[in-house]
Amino acid sequence: MHLTDFDFDLPEDLIATRPAVPRSSARLLVGAGDAIHDQRVTDLVEWLNPGDLLVLNDTRVIPARLSGTRTRRSAQGETAARIEATLLEPRADGTWGALLKPLKKVKLGESVVFSDDLNAVLEGIADGQGHLRFNLAGEDFDAALAQAGAMPLPPYIAAKRPADAQDKTDYQTVWARNSGAVAAPTASLHFDDALLTALEARGVQRTFVTLHVGAGTFLPVKVDDVTQHKMHAEWGRVSADAAQAIAGAKAAGHRVIPVGTTALRLIETMGRDVGLAPWEGDTDIFIYPGFEFTVADGLMTNFHLPKSTLMMLVAALMGQERIARIYDHAVAQRYRFFSYGDASLLLP
Repeated sequence: MHLTDFDFDLPEDLIATRPAVPRSSARLLVGAGDAIHDQRVTDLVEWLNPGDLLVLNDTRVIPARLSGTRTRRSAQGETAARIEATLLEPRADGTWGALLKPLKKVKLGESVVFSDDLNAVLEGIADGQGHLRFNLAGEDFDAALAQAGAMPLPPYIAAKRPADAQDKTDYQTVWARNSGAVAAPTASLHFDDALLTALEARGVQRTFVTLHVGAGTFLPVKVDDVTQHKMHAEWGRVSADAAQAIAGAKAAGHRVIPVGTTALRLIETMGRDVGLAPWEGDTDIFIYPGFEFTVADGLMTNFHLPKSTLMMLVAALMGQERIARIYDHAVAQRYRFFSYGDASLLLP
C-alpha cells in the first residue's frame, strides 16, 4: 500500500473552522453496506438499535497552548523573547513535554513567564521537545492553566484563526472528565444532552473509556510504504465496567460502535492484548487495510485528512474502494471536514 492510495482532492472551503450550532444539527453521512445516506446527527437514533453500545472517550482537553515571555539579563542589559508553548504530556519526572517556538530562544535553566501565577523552567531538551517544570502542581496548576492557556486547535484551524473563549466550550465534549488530552475526540463533539436523552429513550446503551489524545494524531505520514509508518503512543484505559459492558453487548448479539477513532483504537488494543477485559497502558496500534477487527462493529467519526493514518483506519473498516466512494460523495455534497466538521456513521 502506498501513501497516495489514501489521497483525495479536498476543496479548502470545506474545512470547517467553527462547529455546527447546536452540536447535533451537523450533517451525518451514513455508509451502511454499499449504500450512502445523507442524514443529520439527530437521525443517529434511527440507525441504532435497542441494545447497541456506544463507546465514548471521556478524556478532557487541557488548554495546552500557552504564550509567555523569556527574559534574559546580561552585561549588555535585559532582552526579552516571546515564547509559544504547546504542552504535550506530563512526564514521569514531574516535568511537561512541550513544543516550544522558537526553541532556540530558551536556554536550559531559564524561566518562561506565562501569567502572574504560572511560570516554568526549561530543564531539558530531547527529540525536539522542551521539558518544562512548572511552579505549580495539582489543582493549583489546573486553575492557573485554565486562566492562561488556550485550546490547542488543530493546525488546519489555527492557521486560519486563533483559539478564543468559545473554543473552550466548542472543543470539549459534554461528558469530558479525565484531563490529559491535547486534542479533542472530535466525533464526540456532535453529542448534546438532547441527543443523549433521545438515544437513551431508544434503548441505546453507552459506556466510557479514556484515551488521552496526543499531538501525534496530527503528525503526517512520511513514508511511501504505509506499513513502515511508526505510530505515536497514547495512554488509555478500559475500566472493568467498560469491559463488562462491551462483553455483555457482544454476548447478547448487539453491536459495539465506538464514537471516534480514539475509542476504536483503544478497544481494539484491548481486544488484541487481553480480550474483553480491563486494560490500561500506552497504545501505538496502527490500523490500516488488512487489519482484523475483533471488537468494533462500526464507527462514528468525522471526515479525515488525506493521506493520514485516520484515512487508513476508515479504509480498513469499510474497504478502500467503498471509503473512496464515501469521500467522493462527501466532497460532492459539500460536507464539512475535519475536527469541527460533519460526521459519518460507518457500518460495514
